[in-house]
Amino acid sequence: MSMNAHLQELRRKHQVLSSEVERAQRSPSIDDLHVAALKKQKLQIKEEIHRLSGQD
Repeated sequence: MSMNAHLQELRRKHQVLSSEVERAQRSPSIDDLHVAALKKQKLQIKEEIHRLSGQD
């Protein structure tokens, strides 16, 4: 997998997690720990994107 393809896949996963976090925050049946775990995954992916793309 090329670097560009990998970055695109990470960006796609980040967007999917963003949508999931928004949906979970609107749902009263989702617990805060689940939302926090989703946010943590989203942050890890964002950090990986920045690291791989050479952004500070």
